[in-house]
Amino acid sequence: MRPLLLLLLLLLATAHGLDKLSYRPRLADLEGRVTGSTFVLEQPRCIFDKYNTAEIWLVVATRAGMGDFNDSAQPGMPEWSFQRFPANTSAYLTLGAMQYHYRCLEPNRELTVLRVGSETSCADNASVPNCNGPLPSPGPYWVKFLALNDSESIATTQWSGPITLRTARAIPSSPGTGSGRSGAMIAITAILSVLLAILLAAFLAMLCSSEACGVGSFRPDSASIHRYNTHHVYDQSAARL
Repeated sequence: MRPLLLLLLLLLATAHGLDKLSYRPRLADLEGRVTGSTFVLEQPRCIFDKYNTAEIWLVVATRAGMGDFNDSAQPGMPEWSFQRFPANTSAYLTLGAMQYHYRCLEPNRELTVLRVGSETSCADNASVPNCNGPLPSPGPYWVKFLALNDSESIATTQWSGPITLRTARAIPSSPGTGSGRSGAMIAITAILSVLLAILLAAFLAMLCSSEACGVGSFRPDSASIHRYNTHHVYDQSAARL
């Protein structure tokens, strides 16, 4: 029953003439546009100007989601909620805005952006299916914008190119990683250890060559040596003479 309903919605959208726009979402040209759980898009300025009363939604999808997503999907539908992504759904809708939020701006080089994945408070709250929660893995992800008028899909953009998030680099722990540098460091360490041992031995030898070690040209004081005869031992033959 459910696949039949989705097919019916798709046919209705086609019958009403869903506009396929040539715009393709792209990452903003700024520092930090991709992190471990977020990415930053340029806002689709001047793209939806003729859809005066439309709501504009961002669709975030996995590779499979680009084929699975139905352009007649409605915000708030459980099958397209953030909390079910990506384990139980391959795409979700988020960052709903009115058309006037993306109106054309004066050419003053102003950069307006959307940060995808910036809300943490609603990530586990099923009552907020359109949460802009942190992305659960590095991806890659694809995005597009979908315009709805009174819950009817009226226009959609092209899918973006793949967007891959940053991942932390693991610190090399195996000896094989950077073996050339490790071998050189071992050789330098060994040479320095030998030189240090030689210097230490020379220093100790210099110290022990001085009077501090009791070695060298020490002459005992003659006043400290006494010659004597005990009073009860004497040479009797000498005494007779």
